[in-house]
Amino acid sequence: METDTLAMAQEIDFSMLALFARATLTVKIVMMMLMIMSFWSWAIIIQKHIMFRKARGEATVFDRAFWSGEPLDELFEKIGPDPQGQSEKIFAAGMLEWRRSHKQDGGLIAGAQARIDRAMDVAINRESERLNTGLAFLATTGSTAPFIGLFGTVWGIKHSFEQIAISQNTNLAVVAPGIAEALLATGVGLIAAIPAVVFYNKLNSDSERILGGYESFADEFATILSRQLDA
Repeated sequence: METDTLAMAQEIDFSMLALFARATLTVKIVMMMLMIMSFWSWAIIIQKHIMFRKARGEATVFDRAFWSGEPLDELFEKIGPDPQGQSEKIFAAGMLEWRRSHKQDGGLIAGAQARIDRAMDVAINRESERLNTGLAFLATTGSTAPFIGLFGTVWGIKHSFEQIAISQNTNLAVVAPGIAEALLATGVGLIAAIPAVVFYNKLNSDSERILGGYESFADEFATILSRQLDA
């Protein structure tokens, strides 16, 4: 009997593709959903990595130009009306409001400092939305994927017990394939969740550092303009 059971077990294909093919429709849908979530998470991770790297490079180049001693008006003219980098956009927003706050006789309209600060805050908030877009999906995947996979496992095990009851055979060769198919759903859920959680934490931290740099620059720039206002 044991020899027959061993022979039956050896004939069963336990590869991931075979387990997926033998799974019930519900478990297949669960695993396909998790694979799509995993694929989309990796797409966001790669896209954010490229975006953050570009943002850091642009900030470094602009900081070098800003603190080079070049007059701010000349730097603003060089950037032009359509700045590309995010640091340039924050600077341009402040400079544009600075110029609009001047009267034709050269005087300043009251409340210029507050308007300049708000203009730069709006530019920073827009960049914050751009940097953080997609991170919520990573957080959702990281928190829900294990439970979605667990649902697939529970459903698969339920189906396995139903098959055992129908066949009235508790032989390991009969039970093992169904259990393996069910557990595969949990494994796929963990494969989707773990990278999402790890990279969400990293990307969220990177985003905060980049935005912190923008806010520091805006504060320094506002201080420079404040001196000119007081003068």
